[in-house]
Amino acid sequence: MGNSYAGQLKTTRFEEVLHNSIEASLRSNNLVPRPIFSQLYLEAEQQLSSLEAGSRGDNEEEEEEEEEGLESSSPLNPYQMHPPPEGCCTTDGFCQAGKDLRLVSISNEPIEVPSGFLLVGAKSPNLPDHLLVCAVDKRFLPDDNGHNALLGFSGNCVGCGKKGFCYFTEFSNHINLKLTTQPKKQKHLKYYLVRNAHGTLMKGPLICWRGSVELRSRQTSSSTCSSSLFQAPESSVPPAAFTSEQVLVANPNVLMGNQLTGTTSDYPLQMSAMSPAVFNGKDSPKHQQLVKNNLSVPTRPSVLGTLTNSGPPKKRHKGWSPESPSALDPCYTQTSAHRMKTDSAGVSCLPQAGLVGPATISSPVVAAGEPVSVPDNLLKICKAKPVIFKGHGNFPYLCGNLSDVIVSSLLYTCYQNSQSISRAYEQYGASTIQPISEEMQLLLTVYYLVQLASDQVPLIEDLEQILMRSWRESHLTEIRQYQQAAPQPFPQVPSHIAPVTSAQLPWLAGLAASSCNDSVHIIECSYSLAEGLSEMFKLLIEGKLVKTNYVVIICACRNTPIDSCIAVTGKYQARILSESLLSPAEYQKEVNYELMTGKVESLGAFFSTLCPEGDIDILLDKFYQENQNHISSSLNTSVNKPAALDASGTPLCTSYGLERHQIRPLQLAVAQKLLSHVCSIADSSTQNLDLGSFEKVDFLICVPPSEVTYQQTLFHLWHSGVLLELGLEKEHVTKQRVEQYVVKLDAEAQTKFKVFLQNSLQNPHTLFVLIHDHAHWDLVSAVHNLYPQTEPAVGLVDRLLNCREVKEAPNIVTLHVTSFPYALQTQHTLISPYNEIHWPASYSNGMDLYQENKKYFGLSEFIESTLSGHSLPLLRYDSSFEAMVMALGKRFPRLHSAVIRTFVLVQHYSAAMMAVSGLSQMKNYTSVETLEITQNLINSSKQCACGHGLMVVLRIPCIPLAAVAYERLYHVRERLALEDHFEIILGNPNSTITIGKHFVEQLKVWQKIEDAEWRPQTYLELEGLPCILIFSGMDPHGESLPRSLRYCDLRLINSSCLMRTTLEQELGLAAYFVSSEVPMEKVTVGEVLESDPEKLSSTDNEDEEIVTEGSVSEKRSPVKRERSCSHDSASSSLSSKTSSLAFCNESSPPLVSLGERARSPHPPLNSVMEEGAASCEKQRQRSSQCPMTKGLKQPPVVFLPKLVYDMVTSTDSSGLPKASSLLPYHSVMWASSFRPLLSKMMTCTEQSLYYRQWTVPKPSHMDYNNRNEGRMDNFHPRRLLLSGPPQIGKTGAYLQFLSILSRMLIRLTEVDVYDEEEININLREESGGHYPQHNDVWPDLEIFKKMPFDYIIHDPKYDDASMICSRNQKIKSDDKPAIRKHEDLYVRRQTTRMRLSKYAAYNTYHHCEQCHQYLGFNPRYQLYESTLHAFAFSYSMLGEEIQLHFIIPKSKEHHFVFSQPGGQLESMRLPLVTDKNQEFIKSPTFTPTTGRHEHGLFNLYHAMDGASHLHVLVVKEYEMAIYKKYWPNHIMLVLPSIFNSAGVGAAHFLIKELSYHNLELERNRQEELGIKPQDIWPFIVISDDSCVMWNMVDIDSGGERRSDYTWSERNVSLKHILQHIEAAPNVTHYALIGMRKWSSKTRSGEVQEPFSRCHIHDFIILNVDLTQNVQYNQNRFTCDDVDFNLRVHSAGLLLCRFNRFSVMKKQIAVGGHRSFHIKSKVSDNLVSIAPSQYICAPDSKHTFLAAPAQLLLEKFLQYHSHRFFPLSLKNYGHPVLSVDCYLNLGPQVAVCYVSSRPHSLNISCSDLLFSGLLLYLCDSFVVASFLKKFHFLKGATLCVICQDRNSLRQTVVRLELEDEWQFRLRDEFQTANAKEDRPLFFLTGRHI
Repeated sequence: MGNSYAGQLKTTRFEEVLHNSIEASLRSNNLVPRPIFSQLYLEAEQQLSSLEAGSRGDNEEEEEEEEEGLESSSPLNPYQMHPPPEGCCTTDGFCQAGKDLRLVSISNEPIEVPSGFLLVGAKSPNLPDHLLVCAVDKRFLPDDNGHNALLGFSGNCVGCGKKGFCYFTEFSNHINLKLTTQPKKQKHLKYYLVRNAHGTLMKGPLICWRGSVELRSRQTSSSTCSSSLFQAPESSVPPAAFTSEQVLVANPNVLMGNQLTGTTSDYPLQMSAMSPAVFNGKDSPKHQQLVKNNLSVPTRPSVLGTLTNSGPPKKRHKGWSPESPSALDPCYTQTSAHRMKTDSAGVSCLPQAGLVGPATISSPVVAAGEPVSVPDNLLKICKAKPVIFKGHGNFPYLCGNLSDVIVSSLLYTCYQNSQSISRAYEQYGASTIQPISEEMQLLLTVYYLVQLASDQVPLIEDLEQILMRSWRESHLTEIRQYQQAAPQPFPQVPSHIAPVTSAQLPWLAGLAASSCNDSVHIIECSYSLAEGLSEMFKLLIEGKLVKTNYVVIICACRNTPIDSCIAVTGKYQARILSESLLSPAEYQKEVNYELMTGKVESLGAFFSTLCPEGDIDILLDKFYQENQNHISSSLNTSVNKPAALDASGTPLCTSYGLERHQIRPLQLAVAQKLLSHVCSIADSSTQNLDLGSFEKVDFLICVPPSEVTYQQTLFHLWHSGVLLELGLEKEHVTKQRVEQYVVKLDAEAQTKFKVFLQNSLQNPHTLFVLIHDHAHWDLVSAVHNLYPQTEPAVGLVDRLLNCREVKEAPNIVTLHVTSFPYALQTQHTLISPYNEIHWPASYSNGMDLYQENKKYFGLSEFIESTLSGHSLPLLRYDSSFEAMVMALGKRFPRLHSAVIRTFVLVQHYSAAMMAVSGLSQMKNYTSVETLEITQNLINSSKQCACGHGLMVVLRIPCIPLAAVAYERLYHVRERLALEDHFEIILGNPNSTITIGKHFVEQLKVWQKIEDAEWRPQTYLELEGLPCILIFSGMDPHGESLPRSLRYCDLRLINSSCLMRTTLEQELGLAAYFVSSEVPMEKVTVGEVLESDPEKLSSTDNEDEEIVTEGSVSEKRSPVKRERSCSHDSASSSLSSKTSSLAFCNESSPPLVSLGERARSPHPPLNSVMEEGAASCEKQRQRSSQCPMTKGLKQPPVVFLPKLVYDMVTSTDSSGLPKASSLLPYHSVMWASSFRPLLSKMMTCTEQSLYYRQWTVPKPSHMDYNNRNEGRMDNFHPRRLLLSGPPQIGKTGAYLQFLSILSRMLIRLTEVDVYDEEEININLREESGGHYPQHNDVWPDLEIFKKMPFDYIIHDPKYDDASMICSRNQKIKSDDKPAIRKHEDLYVRRQTTRMRLSKYAAYNTYHHCEQCHQYLGFNPRYQLYESTLHAFAFSYSMLGEEIQLHFIIPKSKEHHFVFSQPGGQLESMRLPLVTDKNQEFIKSPTFTPTTGRHEHGLFNLYHAMDGASHLHVLVVKEYEMAIYKKYWPNHIMLVLPSIFNSAGVGAAHFLIKELSYHNLELERNRQEELGIKPQDIWPFIVISDDSCVMWNMVDIDSGGERRSDYTWSERNVSLKHILQHIEAAPNVTHYALIGMRKWSSKTRSGEVQEPFSRCHIHDFIILNVDLTQNVQYNQNRFTCDDVDFNLRVHSAGLLLCRFNRFSVMKKQIAVGGHRSFHIKSKVSDNLVSIAPSQYICAPDSKHTFLAAPAQLLLEKFLQYHSHRFFPLSLKNYGHPVLSVDCYLNLGPQVAVCYVSSRPHSLNISCSDLLFSGLLLYLCDSFVVASFLKKFHFLKGATLCVICQDRNSLRQTVVRLELEDEWQFRLRDEFQTANAKEDRPLFFLTGRHI
């Protein structure tokens, strides 16, 4: 190929394609080949996996690494420090005078720095984490090239103030560096120190000491890409706004700095895989803007300018030569890819040296050479300002007519960023993967420009992706090698690939451009770009670049790197790009200037020349004069008639109706998702939200400063009923009251917000929800707004919502609500990704669960309608309008295109109104689309009997232009006498809606409003009003539009500044709900607007198209439908045909609609339409033509600018619209140019994670400083984000959320408690069963002893248990309540909902401040430490020693006695009977629990009213860990592992035995202290884990008679009850004390008697001393308390129930007895097994069950005892005799309990005949003589139960049972257990 590298050429795919293309072009006689770029990169090809650009890590480490390499390869210099003077300080970090020099210590102290000195940071080898602050003369520091530092040193100590150190050795000694090598300033002075915005001194850029290699400097100006086009400045931001933005540094050879005093940057050095920083070795893009903008600030410099040097590589890189890429190209040192805004037009072109001034060191980007003069009249000749993008190398000065040219460095930044990708692979060793060469970058750019169409504008995103894909493909092999293999210390160097050389470049670029018809022109220079620029200006002046859109200037010399730039000279492209460089503020300023200076008058004059009959205004006046009388009379008859009809009460239109507040299923689902997220915050262990402490909900909704949005939110809130539901307001809420809950974020917002904050402080038990609606609006940092007094609204959101009070308030939850969340999803966001709630996507799984009767039409549906094969497109552009705008843009190059577009569109609307009104000649001066909109608007109200019409939204962002358009259209409408046909409304965000009185009256009639003062305040209230709404304001603020919206005209939106949020929120205006009941594609002919006769007769594609109002131009073949352009011949001819029908008869009344003219060819339809208002059928037909009817079935039509249309409708290979990959928001920037593309398949959550990884906020963003606080995951715990498409119903969803949140909080303060009436009330003991003294507060012992024991069970939970007989019962079968069927046994027990009192017991979900310490939760400390202690005692009945374990938290050790501190546990301390401490509960409380670690009510802090108490949880061994996790500060008694499958009887048994053993130990211990054994407190409390509240009955017996009394019940603390019982006289004489179970059905008789001697359940106070010889049955699962009560009574002990105390039991659905599941042992099938299968014959092949034998026994007897005792069934007069135990035989069998113990109390059984005998594990006390006292019915049955078959036989023999009972072999059974599970055995027999 003629280059010197030909022998080394080894091509990649690119070179191969390139050379093939060149060869083909040389040999071909035909047309030039297709450009290489389109062959290589524009075809659909395999998608490469996304690559994340990595970063090197910290520069500091890199530099130190290098130094270590240097030192290790050369001998160390032996260096001896001079010994310090005696008595001086030698502490590291302090000077010898003892003053602290560490940066962290003195960063906020004022430091005096002499003129000419700078503060720098020195590194001490002994303090690697600190910098020492020094003041150094800047003459001895290097300049920005790394040169010109004077030899020597001059510095001062900032600690003691000592000055004049002339040697660095002397200075290093003074500041105690303690060096072991020769002190060198280059080695130890590391960083410049700068002050940030808060005045804090902090580490700044590296000092760049190395600078030996001559470098080409690169000139850059501040540039950013705002995402789309080569984009725009942000000069609305004050100059000092950038002071906090320090550019990142990744290479020690690069230093970026700001030229600002006092406020320098504090951008953190952040390097992570999550946010790879990519860097640019050139000048800081922001730096020069700061330099320029701060010329007027009289300050001294605080930091040097940019210092750039790529120097030779480190010595470890062998084989470096001056010709290697790393030596030649400093592009490997990269600045961040944050694409800052470019500087404004003229300034960026000025010579830098003239701007910098004496305060700065000259910038290295300034090249030597003659400046290039910009010719005069360039704009006038070219009709556009050329936009020049700096590329590679030096850019010359420009002088002369600088206002006619614009210079940007955006392309330069793109090139720099494209070289950062190889850094991701440096971690694998030496840099073997080279970045893309400069020559290749430029060549790819040329190919990109070549393939652009004439109406396309280059996008930086496209070029970035092209460069990345090229690089990836070139290095695919190496990339895969590094991605798959582990890093090797010496990776193989890949074979050298010869790049495109600089000599080849111009020729190849010219070859590439040869096929584009001179659209791209290549200029090659010999010496510098200056000659190329001069040549370009010359060609422009000579008019030789008329067809050229892009000029590429290349200066490529063989021995020097290339210089390049690209000039955009195409009039359309240059205009778009130059306007994209204006910020929104500058855009408005420019338009205002053009309007005020009269520049637009030339445009008006031009329009006047277009009309053949003279000025349009003259035509209008003439028309007005000619038709005034005729029109007014016809209007009076046609327009007012419907209103009169409607007022008369005849409903003529059924389609009308404002949608009031109604919750759709999806909104409810989203509200529940919000609630779920709030609950998950509360449930987390971080203690950030304590929902249990809140009693109610309050809120404040913040909306943007739009009056319509404000009123709209008030409207929704008022009609939602939320205020009433939350209890914030009472009935008849006034609008003034509603306004307290919505704040408009304007200058007056702070007052309402302060009230909100005060309320949150004063009401800590109210949860305040701060809702930030339209949250993407105003994300400006409050710090960024340096002048809040002049612009109070800027940064207001940050000042209010991010203030310290909101962040720290524990009772404020912030909810951001937006349709465009992207700017809140950056690397610095405050919102956790787990706190994001996304609206369910319409295509997601499960959407069919929501029965929605409406279909949402959003952006994706609009785009879908443009695809081939779909119905008529809803997104369109107007080609004739675009053509006229483009032509006028060339004619008026100095006018902003927004002005031209607005005037053209207003002209089109004016001409269309005139054409529809009868001036048919004007139809040639409008577009088909505008004519369609206008005629449908004017004719729509005549389609409806009531006059309902359609709305047209005309979007004009610029408010001054909107005002001009309004005035002009208003004037034209008035001249045409159309003011009663439709309204023109100027929608300004700062003002209310103003409409004419006539239309207000119409709306009042339609909406049945009688208020004389009513005016519409929201756009929703304009429902059905025919109108043009001119929607102004730079951004929509969430305003909703009515269902009568038919056209959304967005042709005037700013198409030059494209961002994802901007585009989507503009298109969001048209978002719409259509009825899903009517298929959109199936619109019948009768529903078509009559204005189009062609449609009525057409049948093509009728069933598959959305038929919209308008001309036939919309109907086109599927091929053409892809682009809805309207200038093709077919549409034009049809349109003109339609128009000619309208205007053929000039003499006809001008307001007759096209539809009326078109009726004649269709008599049947005509006849229906022209009959009078006589029949209901006719009314139905007319009603069906109402625009409102269509509005329910089809969304509006949207017109877009061509540029935006192409952007929105073009998709990438995944089908994602191109607009979605734009920069999301103007205040964020990409973290890297090399990022993966968004995918269409990404969910909202995945998109969020994408933006969180790949975007960072700009300094102006309120989240910018979030990461500076030290934590990487600095999310605010109480902040949520709700995102969903626009207009989908987010307001309704969050209002519903408030409602269900309030209900949940009320529910959290409520609990379901069992509310059941006591059973067997009519069977109470009659004689002597009552306590006589009703006013006693404690029982009298002597009276109580005489009371009989009530054997009957009254607890309703034992409703299905066997009744116990006593001697006085006379039971008939009908006395027993109706027996429930078996399946009814599981019916849910009756509960009632009760509000928790302040004395309730709580589960683990309760976290209030008072009980944090009690629970052991404190976020600042670790969980409480606990120790495990063994405690053993022997028990004869078990035949072995029992070993229990206590887990005792350190905070509870004072309750126990140890042999020594931390030693053996000896006993649990017990108080004395005589103790009277009111703040102490004497009885230890034991709570056995299983399966309820979360839900058990173990938090007794409030129940005990804060009193000191001992509470022990009794848990099974396998549950120990989980209980300890949830209750770290509770004492736990861990049962032995043999009880893991045991029931509650085992826990009760061990609690009681342990307590008695402990009582003995305590008596012995305290006896040594002189205390009598009987004085030790003998009671313990055994409480269920579901006892939630305790109540007390107050009796007022003020009457004379005994029956005269009243009573009331109140909630009291458990402390009150226990202390009352513990203080009872003779309390130690009672064995068991308890209380009633609460019931709302309690009868007065039950509480009149204060004490009862009866069964006690659930919450018992047990005297372990008296019950020493009475044990719980450790085998029992059910009814063990009844069994124990009977044993205690038969032992002659007293059971006392305090009837005036009651316990409420909470219904807990998990754990407890429910945790026992009986299932098969051999299969894992969870098939339920019937109780009848719980027993089987011994030795049978019955399926064994995995359950304890005792549980099987109890369950079998409960349900099938009639198999053993057939005579006992419902035979209550002849019960079953049960010896020494109570087993539940089911409700249909009665039992009689007797004890075999000597001296026990038993009922008299002499006159009873028993129907059965039950002997259960009987012991030696049961003898034959004892059994012979009892008499049995003939045929009575016997059941003997023993542990094994041997015991069974022995028992039969010992008790001589065969004397009276007959046994058969087949009457032996066993529980269905395996042998190893020790089954129980049964023997049954019959009485002889």
